[in-house]
Amino acid sequence: MLTTKKLAIAGICIALYLVVMVCTQSFAFGQYQVRIATALYGLSALFPFLVLPFGVANILSNTLMGGLGILDIVGGFVVGIVTTAVIAFGKRHGCGNWIVWVAITLVPGLGVPLWLSAILNIPYWILASTLLVGQCISGFAGMMLVSALERVGVGKFCACEGGRNND
Repeated sequence: MLTTKKLAIAGICIALYLVVMVCTQSFAFGQYQVRIATALYGLSALFPFLVLPFGVANILSNTLMGGLGILDIVGGFVVGIVTTAVIAFGKRHGCGNWIVWVAITLVPGLGVPLWLSAILNIPYWILASTLLVGQCISGFAGMMLVSALERVGVGKFCACEGGRNND
Protein backbone atom coordinates (compact mmCIF):
# COMPACT_ATOMS: atom_id res chain seq x y z
CA MET A 1 0.00 0.00 0.00
CA LEU A 2 1.28 3.45 -0.93
CA THR A 3 1.36 5.71 2.09
CA THR A 4 2.13 9.40 2.30
CA LYS A 5 5.41 8.60 4.04
CA LYS A 6 6.48 6.20 1.28
CA LEU A 7 5.49 8.69 -1.40
CA ALA A 8 7.51 11.42 0.32
CA ILE A 9 10.57 9.17 0.67
CA ALA A 10 10.26 8.14 -2.99
CA GLY A 11 10.03 11.78 -4.10
CA ILE A 12 13.05 12.74 -2.01
CA CYS A 13 15.05 9.83 -3.43
CA ILE A 14 14.17 10.73 -7.03
CA ALA A 15 15.14 14.36 -6.38
CA LEU A 16 18.37 13.33 -4.65
CA TYR A 17 19.25 11.03 -7.55
CA LEU A 18 18.77 13.90 -10.01
CA VAL A 19 20.74 16.37 -7.90
CA VAL A 20 23.66 13.94 -7.60
CA MET A 21 23.53 13.30 -11.35
CA VAL A 22 23.59 17.03 -12.12
CA CYS A 23 26.52 17.56 -9.76
CA THR A 24 28.50 14.60 -11.14
CA GLN A 25 27.53 14.63 -14.81
CA SER A 26 31.06 15.64 -15.87
CA PHE A 27 32.23 12.10 -15.06
CA ALA A 28 28.91 10.21 -15.00
CA PHE A 29 28.67 10.20 -18.79
CA GLY A 30 32.33 9.79 -19.75
CA GLN A 31 34.37 6.82 -20.93
CA TYR A 32 34.51 5.51 -17.35
CA GLN A 33 30.98 6.24 -16.22
CA VAL A 34 31.24 6.70 -12.49
CA ARG A 35 27.57 7.26 -11.71
CA ILE A 36 27.71 7.98 -8.00
CA ALA A 37 23.93 8.44 -8.11
CA THR A 38 23.51 4.71 -8.71
CA ALA A 39 24.90 4.16 -5.22
CA LEU A 40 21.48 5.38 -4.08
CA TYR A 41 19.97 2.22 -5.61
CA GLY A 42 21.20 0.55 -2.44
CA LEU A 43 18.39 2.24 -0.54
CA SER A 44 16.04 -0.35 -2.05
CA ALA A 45 17.68 -2.83 0.35
CA LEU A 46 16.13 -0.89 3.22
CA PHE A 47 13.04 0.34 1.40
CA PRO A 48 11.89 -2.11 -1.32
CA PHE A 49 9.15 0.28 -2.42
CA LEU A 50 11.91 2.38 -4.05
CA VAL A 51 12.35 -0.07 -6.94
CA LEU A 52 9.98 1.77 -9.30
CA PRO A 53 10.93 5.31 -8.16
CA PHE A 54 14.60 4.66 -8.97
CA GLY A 55 13.57 3.47 -12.43
CA VAL A 56 11.69 6.75 -12.84
CA ALA A 57 14.73 8.67 -11.58
CA ASN A 58 16.80 7.01 -14.27
CA ILE A 59 14.25 7.95 -16.96
CA LEU A 60 14.40 11.58 -15.85
CA SER A 61 18.19 11.57 -15.67
CA ASN A 62 18.66 10.06 -19.11
CA THR A 63 16.01 12.37 -20.58
CA LEU A 64 17.43 15.56 -19.08
CA MET A 65 21.15 14.81 -19.23
CA GLY A 66 21.82 11.74 -21.36
CA GLY A 67 21.06 12.96 -24.86
CA LEU A 68 21.21 9.48 -26.42
CA GLY A 69 17.54 9.08 -27.21
CA ILE A 70 14.65 6.78 -26.43
CA LEU A 71 16.70 3.56 -26.40
CA ASP A 72 18.89 4.94 -23.62
CA ILE A 73 15.88 6.27 -21.72
CA VAL A 74 13.97 2.99 -21.82
CA GLY A 75 17.09 0.91 -21.29
CA GLY A 76 18.06 3.01 -18.27
CA PHE A 77 14.58 2.53 -16.81
CA VAL A 78 14.81 -1.25 -17.21
CA VAL A 79 18.33 -1.43 -15.77
CA GLY A 80 17.30 0.77 -12.83
CA ILE A 81 14.31 -1.47 -12.09
CA VAL A 82 16.28 -4.72 -12.44
CA THR A 83 19.18 -3.46 -10.31
CA THR A 84 16.99 -2.25 -7.45
CA ALA A 85 14.77 -5.34 -7.67
CA VAL A 86 17.81 -7.62 -7.35
CA ILE A 87 18.92 -5.64 -4.29
CA ALA A 88 15.47 -5.70 -2.64
CA PHE A 89 14.97 -9.39 -3.44
CA GLY A 90 18.45 -10.31 -2.23
CA LYS A 91 18.10 -8.49 1.07
CA ARG A 92 14.64 -9.96 1.65
CA HIS A 93 16.10 -13.43 1.16
CA GLY A 94 19.01 -13.05 3.56
CA CYS A 95 21.84 -11.76 1.42
CA GLY A 96 24.22 -9.40 3.14
CA ASN A 97 24.96 -5.90 1.95
CA TRP A 98 27.36 -7.37 -0.60
CA ILE A 99 24.29 -7.83 -2.83
CA VAL A 100 24.18 -4.04 -3.21
CA TRP A 101 27.74 -3.98 -4.55
CA VAL A 102 27.17 -6.95 -6.86
CA ALA A 103 23.88 -5.66 -8.30
CA ILE A 104 25.04 -2.07 -8.82
CA THR A 105 28.26 -3.26 -10.43
CA LEU A 106 27.04 -6.06 -12.66
CA VAL A 107 23.52 -5.13 -13.80
CA PRO A 108 24.34 -1.66 -15.20
CA GLY A 109 27.93 -2.64 -16.03
CA LEU A 110 26.83 -5.51 -18.25
CA GLY A 111 23.36 -4.23 -19.20
CA VAL A 112 23.93 -0.66 -20.35
CA PRO A 113 26.55 -1.61 -22.99
CA LEU A 114 23.88 -3.71 -24.75
CA TRP A 115 22.34 -0.58 -26.27
CA LEU A 116 25.22 1.86 -25.90
CA SER A 117 27.38 -0.30 -28.17
CA ALA A 118 24.73 0.03 -30.89
CA ILE A 119 24.18 3.77 -30.33
CA LEU A 120 27.88 4.67 -30.11
CA ASN A 121 29.19 2.02 -32.53
CA ILE A 122 31.72 0.77 -29.97
CA PRO A 123 32.24 -2.96 -29.28
CA TYR A 124 30.24 -4.34 -26.34
CA TRP A 125 33.20 -5.64 -24.32
CA ILE A 126 35.11 -2.36 -24.54
CA LEU A 127 32.09 -0.49 -23.17
CA ALA A 128 31.36 -3.18 -20.58
CA SER A 129 34.92 -3.10 -19.26
CA THR A 130 34.86 0.66 -18.74
CA LEU A 131 31.34 0.70 -17.28
CA LEU A 132 32.19 -2.12 -14.86
CA VAL A 133 35.06 -0.04 -13.45
CA GLY A 134 32.82 2.95 -12.79
CA GLN A 135 29.93 0.88 -11.48
CA CYS A 136 32.24 -1.01 -9.13
CA ILE A 137 33.01 2.30 -7.41
CA SER A 138 29.30 3.18 -7.22
CA GLY A 139 28.44 -0.31 -5.99
CA PHE A 140 30.96 -0.08 -3.18
CA ALA A 141 29.63 3.35 -2.21
CA GLY A 142 26.07 1.98 -2.21
CA MET A 143 27.08 -0.96 -0.01
CA MET A 144 28.75 1.41 2.46
CA LEU A 145 25.70 3.70 2.44
CA VAL A 146 23.34 0.84 3.29
CA SER A 147 25.68 -0.48 5.99
CA ALA A 148 25.93 2.94 7.60
CA LEU A 149 22.18 3.53 7.47
CA GLU A 150 21.50 0.10 8.98
CA ARG A 151 23.94 0.87 11.79
CA VAL A 152 22.03 4.00 12.76
CA GLY A 153 18.65 2.33 12.31
CA VAL A 154 17.23 4.43 9.48
CA GLY A 155 14.59 1.80 8.70
CA LYS A 156 13.29 1.96 12.26
CA PHE A 157 13.37 5.74 12.25
CA CYS A 158 11.32 5.94 9.06
CA ALA A 159 9.05 3.07 10.22
CA CYS A 160 8.20 1.97 6.70
CA GLU A 161 7.54 -1.53 5.49
CA GLY A 162 10.85 -2.88 4.27
CA GLY A 163 12.76 -0.60 6.59
CA ARG A 164 14.44 -2.47 9.40
CA ASN A 165 11.50 -2.00 11.80
CA ASN A 166 10.82 -5.67 12.41
CA ASP A 167 12.82 -5.92 15.65
